Amino acid sequence: MRDKTISRRSFLVGSAATAALLTLGVNSMDNWLSTQAFADEDTGMVQVPTTCNACSNKCGFIAYVKDGRLWKIKGNPLHPNSKGMLCARGHGYAQIVYSKYRITDPLKNDGNGNFKAISWNQAYQEIGEKVQTILTEKGPEALALIEDPRPNGKYYSHRFINALGSGNYYHHSAACNLSFTSGNLLSMGASGYSSDITSSKFVVFIGRSYADGINPKSARSLVTARENGTKIVFVDPRLNNSANFGAQWLPINPGTDLALVLAISNVLVANNLYDADFVANETYGFDEWSAAIGQYTPQWAEPITGISAGVIKQLALDLAAAAPQSAIAETWRGAYGCSYQNSTECARAVNAVNALLGNFNKKGGALITSPPKPGSLDPVKFPATPKATERLGSVDFPLADDGPGSNLAVPLYAKRGIIKGIFFYNSNATMGYSNPQAWADALSMMDLKVCIDVQMSETAHLCDYVLPECSYLERTELPDFLGASQGVACARQKVVDLVNPNTRSCDLIYGQLAEACGVGQYFQFNLDELIEAQLQSLGADIDEYHEKGVTNVGDPVDIYAQVPAWKTPSGKFQFKSDLMAEHGLEPLIHWIPPKVMPQTGNGEFRLIGGKQAIHSHQMTTANEALMAITEKYHMERAWINAAEAAKLGIADGDLIEITSTENSVQVHCKATERLNPTAIWIPTHYGCSSPELKPGYGVGIPWMSMIPFQPEEKVGAAMTHEVIVKVRKVDE
Repeated sequence: MRDKTISRRSFLVGSAATAALLTLGVNSMDNWLSTQAFADEDTGMVQVPTTCNACSNKCGFIAYVKDGRLWKIKGNPLHPNSKGMLCARGHGYAQIVYSKYRITDPLKNDGNGNFKAISWNQAYQEIGEKVQTILTEKGPEALALIEDPRPNGKYYSHRFINALGSGNYYHHSAACNLSFTSGNLLSMGASGYSSDITSSKFVVFIGRSYADGINPKSARSLVTARENGTKIVFVDPRLNNSANFGAQWLPINPGTDLALVLAISNVLVANNLYDADFVANETYGFDEWSAAIGQYTPQWAEPITGISAGVIKQLALDLAAAAPQSAIAETWRGAYGCSYQNSTECARAVNAVNALLGNFNKKGGALITSPPKPGSLDPVKFPATPKATERLGSVDFPLADDGPGSNLAVPLYAKRGIIKGIFFYNSNATMGYSNPQAWADALSMMDLKVCIDVQMSETAHLCDYVLPECSYLERTELPDFLGASQGVACARQKVVDLVNPNTRSCDLIYGQLAEACGVGQYFQFNLDELIEAQLQSLGADIDEYHEKGVTNVGDPVDIYAQVPAWKTPSGKFQFKSDLMAEHGLEPLIHWIPPKVMPQTGNGEFRLIGGKQAIHSHQMTTANEALMAITEKYHMERAWINAAEAAKLGIADGDLIEITSTENSVQVHCKATERLNPTAIWIPTHYGCSSPELKPGYGVGIPWMSMIPFQPEEKVGAAMTHEVIVKVRKVDE
C-alpha cells in the first residue's frame, strides 16, 4: 500500500522548488512588488481600505495612492480573511488596473469573429432591441445570465435578469463546489461548514489544500494548528503544498474518497465509537443506514482506495479518540466539489462522519454558521422585481443547490432552442465550466450573446457584444458580509480614477442596460444609496465602514453553544434523504463507483487537476508578473508518477502528448514521486486561446477541452475528473 508518513524536513528537501516559489511569490514578486508594493515611504500617500478581486475570498487590504496612482497594497489587519496578509496572487493581480490587456471600449462582433469599437449608446440600443425581440417571440425564459459572483454582481446580475422576468440566473458552481453544497443541503440543510482546525486535535483533509488555493486566514490556521499539536492527515492523489503541515499523506486512488469515508463510518458504527446522544436526538435515518454500512469494511475499501485496511481503521480510531475536537475538513472544488459521479454522495458521507463524531458547532469540530444578510429595504426606492419564470434546469437537476443552480442547463436548453439570449458577467464559461466545444455549439444557436468583462476572454470572443467593465480598483461595490461568531461588513471602495475612461462599473452597466431593455424602473437608485440602505438595515457604523474597511454588524454569538438549525425536511441531520428517493435515487448514503476507471497496465490514467497559489483559474494568466513566475518554475507542466513515466520511456521535462476522447494536447511533464500512479495531474489555470491575453496565450493545457460534457445526474455538476487519458512521449 502507498501509505506515506512525511516529516517537515523530508517534505522541504523533496520540494525545494515549491518552497522557493512560495517564498518568491509572497515576498518578492520581482519588479512590481520590489519597487511599489513594499515601498517604505508612506508620506503623501492616500490610504484607501478595500478588498481584493484576485479570487472569491475577497481579502481586505489597504491601497496606498500617490499622485493619483496605485503605489502599494498591504493586507488589512481588521479583515477576517486577510488578517493583515495578502497572497502573491492578490499582490500581482492588482496590476490589472494598469494592464495593457484590458478591454477599453464597447465592442461589436461583425459575425465573422472580428470586433470593432462602438459607442455605449449603440451597444445599449442594439442589445435592448434584441432583448425585446426575444421577449416578444420566446418569452422571458429564453433569456439567461451566468456570472462568477462578486459583491455588485450578486445583487445587480440577479436583479437585472429577474427584472426581465427570467429566473435563469446561474453562477460558476457547476465547475466549483456544486456537488459539495448540494450534498450538504441534502444531509444537513446548509450549503457548507467551516473547520475549526486551530482548536482541533485531529483533522483529515480530503482533496483540499489551503496552501494551493490561498486564503491567508486559512493558511495561517494550518500553521497555528501545527504549532498547537493538531494531527493533520492529507488524503490526496497528489502531495499538495499544504502537506508540509501534516503528519501523514495518503495518496488515494482518485475518485474513491467515498469508499474511504464509508469505511471510516463502518469502524465508528461497528465499534460504537459515535456520539449516541447526538445521533439519537439530532439525526434521521440512522438505524437503516447503520445496518447498511456494515458491508463497507476497511478490508472492502482497501483495494478500491489503495489505502491499507489498517490505516483506514486507525484514521477512524484517531477521529473517535479526539472527538468532538476532530473532523473531516470542508472541501471545495477538489475531491468532491464537482469532480466525480459520486461527488454529491461523498459530501453526504463526509457529513455523516462528522455527525457520528458529534462535532457540529463544537470547539475543534465542524461549524455551521451564516453570514449576516441585509434586512428589508425601502420598497419604493428598491422595488421588488416581478415574479420570474422557473429556472431552466430545475427539472433536470432537482437536487442541485437552488442558490446557484447548474449552469450546464444553459447549453442543454440552448441546443433545444429554448434559450436564445445570454449575458455573461465576470464569467469565462466556455473555458471554465465544461467542454468548450459544447459551449461554443450552444452559443452558436443563440440570437444574442453579451459579455461584461475586464479582459477579452474566450467567452467574449464568442459573443455579439463585449461591454468593458473597469477594474475592481476603479469602482466601489456593495458590502461583502462575512461572519461566524461576529458578523462584519467589508468594503470594496474605489482606489483610483478610471484609467481607461470609456470603461464603466457593473452597477452602471446593468442600470443602463435595464433602461435600454425597458425595465429601468427597477434601477432608480444609485450605488451609494444602496450601500447606505444595506448597512443601515443592519445597524452598521457607516463612518467606520468607510474609514477602516470593516465594521461589525449584529451581536456576537457563542457558536459553540448552538445546536445547528437543521433546515432539512426532517428537521434533523439526515443519514437518509427521502427527497433523493422521490427522484429515483437511493436515499441512504451508499457506495457509488466513479463513472470511469483507468485500466492498469494499459497506459491509461485518470486526468485530474488543481490550483496553484499564484493563479485564480484563467483570470490571472494575462498578468505579466504572475506568468513570469509560471515561466521561471515551469509551473504549466503536467505531473506524472515517476515510476509510471519510466515504464513509458518518459523522463522529467520530456514533451508528452495527452489524449482523451475529446482532445489531444502536448505539454512538458514533471515526473515525480508526489503523485498517485493512476493519475495525471495538471494545473487548471492555463491553455489560454485568446490572443489578446498575450502573457498566457498558448501556455499549458486547456483543461476543460479534455473533458466530455457530462452533467452529474440530478445535480448538474461538471464531473471534471471523470476522464481517462493516454500518454506518450513526443520526440522534439
